[in-house]
Amino acid sequence: MAMASAAIDLLLGKIVSFLDDQLSLLGGVHDELEEIKRELIVMKAFLEDAERTGVLSEVEKTWVANVRDVSVNVEDFIDEFTYHINNQRSWSPFTRTLRKSLRFPKNLWERHRIATKLQKIIKIIKAIPERSLRYGVKRIEGVSYSHYDPDRLRILRESSLFLQDDEVVGIIDAKEKLVTMLLSSQAQRTVISVVGMGGSGKTTLVAKTFNGQTVKQHFDCCAWITVSQTYTVEDLLRVIMKELLRAVKEQIPVDLSDMSYSHLVEMLASYLKEKRYMIVLDDVWDINLWRETSGALPDGPHGSRVMLTTRKEDIASFPFGLGSYVHHVQPLNKSEAWHLFSMKAFFSCPNSCCPTELEHIARDLVDKCEGLPLGIVALGALMSTKSVLSEWMKVYGSLNWELCNNPRLEVVKSILLLSFNDLPYRLKHCFLYCCVFPEDYVIQCRRLIRLWIAEGFVEQVRGAKTEEIAESYMAELTCRCMLQVVEREPSGRAETFRMHDLLRELCISISEAENFCTIYNDQEPAKESKARRVSMQANSRALRNPKVISKVRTFFMFAAFSLNYLPSGFQLLRILDLEDVPIVQLPDDIVNCFNLMYLNLRSTKVKELPKDIGKLSNLEMLNISNSKIRLLPVGILKLQKLHHLLMLHFNDQKLCSFDCLDGCTQAPPGICKLKSLQVLDTVKVEGELIEQLQSMTQLTRLGLANVREADEKDLCKALENMKLIEQLNVMTTDEDEVLRMDALAEGPPMLNTLFLTGKLERIPLWFHSLHSLSYLALLWSRVTHDFLPCIQELPNLTRLWLINAYTGEELVFRSGFRKLTELILLNFSQLSVIIIEKGVMPALKTLDIWECMQLKQIPRGIEHLTNLKQLTLLGVPNELIECMRGEGSMDNSKVKQIPNIGYCYKTRFGWSHGRTR
Repeated sequence: MAMASAAIDLLLGKIVSFLDDQLSLLGGVHDELEEIKRELIVMKAFLEDAERTGVLSEVEKTWVANVRDVSVNVEDFIDEFTYHINNQRSWSPFTRTLRKSLRFPKNLWERHRIATKLQKIIKIIKAIPERSLRYGVKRIEGVSYSHYDPDRLRILRESSLFLQDDEVVGIIDAKEKLVTMLLSSQAQRTVISVVGMGGSGKTTLVAKTFNGQTVKQHFDCCAWITVSQTYTVEDLLRVIMKELLRAVKEQIPVDLSDMSYSHLVEMLASYLKEKRYMIVLDDVWDINLWRETSGALPDGPHGSRVMLTTRKEDIASFPFGLGSYVHHVQPLNKSEAWHLFSMKAFFSCPNSCCPTELEHIARDLVDKCEGLPLGIVALGALMSTKSVLSEWMKVYGSLNWELCNNPRLEVVKSILLLSFNDLPYRLKHCFLYCCVFPEDYVIQCRRLIRLWIAEGFVEQVRGAKTEEIAESYMAELTCRCMLQVVEREPSGRAETFRMHDLLRELCISISEAENFCTIYNDQEPAKESKARRVSMQANSRALRNPKVISKVRTFFMFAAFSLNYLPSGFQLLRILDLEDVPIVQLPDDIVNCFNLMYLNLRSTKVKELPKDIGKLSNLEMLNISNSKIRLLPVGILKLQKLHHLLMLHFNDQKLCSFDCLDGCTQAPPGICKLKSLQVLDTVKVEGELIEQLQSMTQLTRLGLANVREADEKDLCKALENMKLIEQLNVMTTDEDEVLRMDALAEGPPMLNTLFLTGKLERIPLWFHSLHSLSYLALLWSRVTHDFLPCIQELPNLTRLWLINAYTGEELVFRSGFRKLTELILLNFSQLSVIIIEKGVMPALKTLDIWECMQLKQIPRGIEHLTNLKQLTLLGVPNELIECMRGEGSMDNSKVKQIPNIGYCYKTRFGWSHGRTR
């Protein structure tokens, strides 16, 4: 029940808010709804007090489950009532006239049914506290799993201090690195942070380093402290003092337990002032710990060291002072993981060798752990009791059940749950939501953020954009090592990520227990789902089960089969995500999903939207990017709540071609009347569209294709009015059409991303005013003069893509580009020389040079780019590559500081790929 109070709290909050908004529509059931509202507010307040970690009795768990169920019933009622109201609004004039002429009692039957249902809900609500008192539910201490035991976890952590060398795998290099830091000649106090997800082996690594005789002999005194999540600073300081005194067999002061905080700090600081000490703070959750204890750890000239372990990146990267280092714990490689697993699972076999018949399934199980030592050890211990292939197959097929129900895996779950339980309740929802994606799925951050917002998980904060709040949630989850970043933007912000398999299995088990989400894959759930969210990852009969479907409000499909119909129970759907599903047509009855807020058809094969799409009056987000839809129906103009309309059809296989857009979508006249629209990307310019854009002052993102030279005046006038625009993408009709934007006096003040595709006779003068611009792409500009001085002083530019942007032979970076981290040069047919002056682009990390066949040598001055981490060369002369390859080559010394160099060039046998690093 680790999630129950959070789930109910959010749900009740949404219901109360909805009742406030819709009360005026509910007519004769006003009093009943007010009574329910009062009861729900009391329940919500009560459950907010249940956030502290604790243990629930079975009776208390039942109480919480009852509250959750009745909340769901109220939500169902609201959805059904709204459906009824929506149906009335959609009646044709003829139907309304007919009902009036027949003197049909307005809503009589419906009002009676609604009132009866509300009375039943009220009765159930009132029965919950009465029943709880009868059976002894007087309080809720918190919500957690009954086997959570912080003292036991502390003992497990400290047992790492006593592991034998043959029990530890894959830490030799990391240990040597830490030892070097500890024994360095640096005189000032140094803080060494070891960071990684729960179970990654942080404590074991630091313990083996701490216990080394070479290390301990180097210091006058040492102490190891395990920090609990509920520590008190006074107790922590007492423990440090006791550990230091015991190590040298000195007497512990009798009054130590009575000393105040200030006295303890003074005493410790005095004791350590003239000593070279080493203190380990294991499992730090809050940076306030350092603020509260650093005064007791003097920063003298004796070479003292403090090591701390943490799961949180923000703690590890805290500015502890001049002497601070961060070590990221890496997962075990496949060989190390297999060796560790074999030691545990096959200890009774000769040389710990795996039986041949089990090797395939055993290696698959090890892969599930993804190099996580804790998971490998626990799973190995479990499998050591299994000797038959069928038993191994059963564990593999039901790993998330085993993780939650098998005592041998309890320690894994307990460690991972620490991270989950420490999350604020909104982040618990956001984290659990990630399990809707299949195993090993690379998740786009922007997609997930839109989903969180649609679900109502993201807090509304006055003065801040919802997307910014959601991005902070994402940063928090990655900072806590609960999500693994796959790709980062040059700014450092996560772009894509994935979930560790064990965390995902835990996530699924919590989701199913809390009816948060149900996953249908090859192993379908054993019991009938009550979840509001369904992720269909394989063909399932569940779609034919009306009891299952009637509960669903969010539906994902990842299975590669066509969805030609929607069951009738889907009318209450709010979120439908079919990205990458190879469907060719939407079911006609999708327009009956009146409550649909989010529809994602990205990368499907759908060719057209339903003509009656205007019935989806609550739709807020529509994504048809990379689909086959090239014309929006007129009904789209009825979607007055629509704020995201995504229609970019980009073909990354044509990156070197002007025709990189795989067609573009045409909108009906009047699209500019959608006043809630914030994102319009990318629309085909037809008729008077650009002139009408002048009224869309609310846009934050705009993409235009098929722009002509004659559109300059109207386009610039529209952009002058768009004070909120952050992203702009403008593309001409063809590569010979001139893109004119000189009539704009000043650039949009908040513009951070700008893509211009088309011939530029000159760089617009307003470029100098783009102080917020971080990402600039000039495509097929074919500028004939030196344009770099026009952009080199942009203060926040971090990404620069130049694709066929210049027709000259020399490209000289003379000055500026202070924050640039990524530079892409592609398709420069005449370019023969690139010069980079010293001091230019000091922060550059990535440099890609593609399709520049006249370039005879690597960029002059590349040796000045001391932060360059990645150099990629593709479609360049062979001579250029040969000048870098090998120790004795002419230019090898100029690129030796670059850790990652990749290349691809033509030979008479075809394309040759390779890396020099």
